[in-house]
Amino acid sequence: MKADYRQIAADILEAIGGKDNVDKAAHCVTRLRLSLKDQSLVNEAKVKEADLVKGAFENSGVYQVVIGAGDVERVYAEFIKLAGLEAATVAEVKSAGGKKMNPLQKLVKVFSDVFMPIIPAIIVAGLLMGINNLLASEGLFVEGATLIEAYPNLQGLWDLINMMANTAFVFLPALVGWSATKRFGGSEVLGIVMGLLLVHPDLLNAWGYGQAALEGDVPTFNILGLFEIEKVGYQGQILPILAAAFILSHIEMFLKKHVPNAIQLLVVPITTIVVTGFLALAIVGPVTRGIGNVIATSLVNVFEVVPVVGALLFGLFYAPLVVTGMHHLFIAIDLQLIAETGGTFIWPMLALSNIAQGSAALAMFFVYKHNAKQKSMASTSAISAYFGITEPAMFGVNLPNKFPFYSAMIGSAIAAIFITLNDVQAIGIGVGGLPGFLSIFTDKILLFIVGMIIAIVVPFVLTFVLSKRYMKKGEIEENKVA
Repeated sequence: MKADYRQIAADILEAIGGKDNVDKAAHCVTRLRLSLKDQSLVNEAKVKEADLVKGAFENSGVYQVVIGAGDVERVYAEFIKLAGLEAATVAEVKSAGGKKMNPLQKLVKVFSDVFMPIIPAIIVAGLLMGINNLLASEGLFVEGATLIEAYPNLQGLWDLINMMANTAFVFLPALVGWSATKRFGGSEVLGIVMGLLLVHPDLLNAWGYGQAALEGDVPTFNILGLFEIEKVGYQGQILPILAAAFILSHIEMFLKKHVPNAIQLLVVPITTIVVTGFLALAIVGPVTRGIGNVIATSLVNVFEVVPVVGALLFGLFYAPLVVTGMHHLFIAIDLQLIAETGGTFIWPMLALSNIAQGSAALAMFFVYKHNAKQKSMASTSAISAYFGITEPAMFGVNLPNKFPFYSAMIGSAIAAIFITLNDVQAIGIGVGGLPGFLSIFTDKILLFIVGMIIAIVVPFVLTFVLSKRYMKKGEIEENKVA
């Protein structure tokens, strides 16, 4: 039966206090994000009764209604019509509630605002790198040879996929420059230019910097005989362009306030780029590269010294971090690890946590006996989680019943410990669910699949067993799952 999106939007709008109570509205992949004038006017029970709604909660001053991928866009389109609002970005909605955030929440919000728009490009690049990895893996499909060696006609296809896969990572500073400059209030096109400057072909490729430094052969710019700036690029790096975009935006905004309108077009862009570019290559880049190295090295050392503890903590607490929104920080960490070490051990654990939440929701499909709506919610949200979108499963099924959520955390932790002890890493960021194996280094794919089996079986069995032990007969059907 086709959903009545207009009616759903109307029901939500009424339950949150009407259109006069809505300041701004946006949506992400699965949720409506609402900045409300008075949170006390919200009838949360009524919000959760609306069709397709899988959960609702307030976080950092933003009221969020979990609907699910695809449907949320259609509900949002009707919602802003009924509320008489202009379409807004998630960043704008978060900014409206930003006064209620503590410093850590504000930092997380910045990372979320910057990385959310470019996640599709990063995921596509990760999947293509995984496919490229499979084609070039010796012995995986053909004994003693790669597919390309066995079938030379695949060479052209491999080269094409390799180029597509590397594009987003090679020019990652340009993507981040665009998104970060927009977030900080500057001109996006200048952010793109700054990002491209940091990966200019005249600069030494970032991946060749280590060897050049060891050999004492790093090229430099000689500035008027006074000092030298290393000619080093920042391919795949996050922190340098984030800092540069922040500086660029504030320089541009300062100049726009103080330069007469008649000469702004001539003075503002060139001054902004020259000053920021000089600072980025001379100071910001080297300093933030060092900070990034320290972060990556520290994480690697922690997981090498106490792998069980690191994996246990990440496996247990990644899902609760998703609830708070703090999981967006790990995108930057993953990308930093990939840039510094060639792979990331964090992302495979993330993928297993998503799978575990899906498995717990799937178990609830079998636990529910007669409630068709709850069975439907459990099955569809499980499928969504298996393909990397966990909010419907967590907010619609697992968190309201609690024990499925805890079961998923336990299964995720066990799976994370297993793959960490076996040094399973990903070559890139892909789809954080069942297709995740495509992004794993080929010699570790089978071990990752074992981890996937653990993440499927343990939460499923635990959820099913706990449902029998702790819930009275018929209580699940009577429980209203939002």
